Amino acid sequence: MKKKFDFKWLFAAIIFLIGAFILGFYIYKGLKTFSDKDRVVTVKGLAEMNVEAESATISLFFSFSGDNLKDAIAKTDKKREDVIAYLTSVGINTDKIKVENLSVQDREKYYTTQWRNGKEVEVKIDRYTVGQRLTLTGIDIKKCEDLASQIKLDLISKDLTSTVSTDYKFPDLNSIKPQLIAESTKNARVAGEQFANDSKAKLGKIKTASQGQITLAGRYYYDEDDIISNKPEEPYLQKARVVSTIVFFLE
Repeated sequence: MKKKFDFKWLFAAIIFLIGAFILGFYIYKGLKTFSDKDRVVTVKGLAEMNVEAESATISLFFSFSGDNLKDAIAKTDKKREDVIAYLTSVGINTDKIKVENLSVQDREKYYTTQWRNGKEVEVKIDRYTVGQRLTLTGIDIKKCEDLASQIKLDLISKDLTSTVSTDYKFPDLNSIKPQLIAESTKNARVAGEQFANDSKAKLGKIKTASQGQITLAGRYYYDEDDIISNKPEEPYLQKARVVSTIVFFLE
């Protein structure tokens, strides 16, 4: 009489082999992951962007001093009227001229000490100083510097000498931050892929990433600790720059 074959043992053997294969596969993957965890490459990605000013202003400041406050204020008022008359004569509308409040400095001490002929002496100084600032808005951004220089020279020639300065307002850095970070990350990946190819490996996922601060560089603003090439010479332009440091796994 033939003995009946027991398929239960065959089924159990197949299940055992499949389980052993799966277990071995995951053990292999685990060991490989453990061995590959230190195979990384650290690269930096640079992104730069020229940022143009949104607006420009010109500031004019002058002052008078003396011991009589009313006289100092009167002189300041007269000069302000003359300066405004000149500005309107060269085509600047009055609605673009902002007149700030007078600043008055009242010194408690009328004397200061100075060294003269090898000894310290007291010198009389004016008690009051009255200052006036005018701000010109709506200025053509690209012509702001030339206009400011011309105004300064004209005021000197008219005996209305004033301190003339320019100022530019740039977009908020947060508005360009996402674009800079995306570009720096992209450039970091390109550098990482080049390194991986040279090492006959494959660039994997990001292990860690850190983004440096956004720095600005230009004629009037720059980070002394950061060397930026090709800084814009135009005062209405700034170069925004960010460097991201990214660590990639190598497979």
